[in-house]
Amino acid sequence: MPGASGVNVEGSCEALCRTLVSQNGHQRETADISQSVLYTSLMGLLLVADNEKEQVTLGSGRIGLRNIGNTCFLNAVVQCLSHTRGLRDYCLLKSHRHEKFSKEEAMLMEAFSELLSGLWDANEEDTVVNPRQFYNIFKEAVPYFSGYSQQDAQEFLRFLLDKLHTEINRRPYVRRAGKDPEQKYARIRLSEEAVAMWKTHLERDDSRIVDLFSGQLRSSLHCSVCSHYSNTFDVFCDLSLPIPKRCIAGVVTLKECLDLFSQEEKLDKENSPMCERCNRRTECTKRLSIQRFPQVIVIHLNRFTSSRWSISKSTVYVSFPLTNLDLRPYGPVDCGPVLYDLYAICNHAGTVNMGHYTACCSDGNGWCFYNDSSVTPVSENQLQTNQAYVLFYQRSNSSAAIRK
Repeated sequence: MPGASGVNVEGSCEALCRTLVSQNGHQRETADISQSVLYTSLMGLLLVADNEKEQVTLGSGRIGLRNIGNTCFLNAVVQCLSHTRGLRDYCLLKSHRHEKFSKEEAMLMEAFSELLSGLWDANEEDTVVNPRQFYNIFKEAVPYFSGYSQQDAQEFLRFLLDKLHTEINRRPYVRRAGKDPEQKYARIRLSEEAVAMWKTHLERDDSRIVDLFSGQLRSSLHCSVCSHYSNTFDVFCDLSLPIPKRCIAGVVTLKECLDLFSQEEKLDKENSPMCERCNRRTECTKRLSIQRFPQVIVIHLNRFTSSRWSISKSTVYVSFPLTNLDLRPYGPVDCGPVLYDLYAICNHAGTVNMGHYTACCSDGNGWCFYNDSSVTPVSENQLQTNQAYVLFYQRSNSSAAIRK
């Protein structure tokens, strides 16, 4: 069993200090977090560092979760998030208490933090943790998940991250009804437009969840009549990738899924938006790319497809790299290497109507297979199966995701 270790508070403070410096203009102008937020976070971490009672010693993290009635979807996702170090350390240090500005009571975040504390208990008195209290609070916040029917793990992940973000949002405000007025950025560089849109987003939505999981997608439209290009930018917390239907020997690569996601799509007049120059609907092409890369990129392999009469599941084997996944081809033209390492996998076995979720997670001492209460070591050559459903990658290089 791997030995215990401690949360690196000093490293977190140092990283925050570097970001504060960048906010003062000594580095690039596109820092993602406001100075006031960084100050608050830094002070919270310093308070923790100064108080020995709040020092956190980590156990192995190799503890299972009890299935309390078709909750394998919850258990698999929680194990993956539990091995997301930036989120795990934030929860174990209770950092949200020091930087929380939201008026909402952080009941779910408190319960989630307690759940992770049980999974990383240094004493490891229990080999299994019961998630009932956390799940009950989650169902109160999101009634859609009430009952004991099987739920989709990716949907649960989205709802959970969204609710956690809402509770610990550093930018509380009164939400306006309807959509925000569309902003025009005339005669400025595309990268500047993207930065402006990102800053607008952070003025309302800024949390540890955003720090880790949020990225920015660029949707580019090219009018076939006047050749006008227009761009829109949207925030994403995961990428849902289609799986190619045609494959050799039933095997495709993650690169092929990414290529299909980002390839140009032809839109006819009926399905295209208004061309800004022609001032009418025209035939055009649409292409998606990543404008801003998150620290953690969650990749959902869209195995479930709906037709008019039914839902079917793809069991195609999708191969994926464990290290050095380079997303540079799917980013801005002038960006450098954008490298990610895999640290967690959420698997789905079975059919549409009857299935089971498990997780494979890396803890720095190897990989383990998490099947509800059961936790067993697993080798790297056993990770790639046709059951892989959601992949969790951590950014491994620190170069700028966007270059001007």
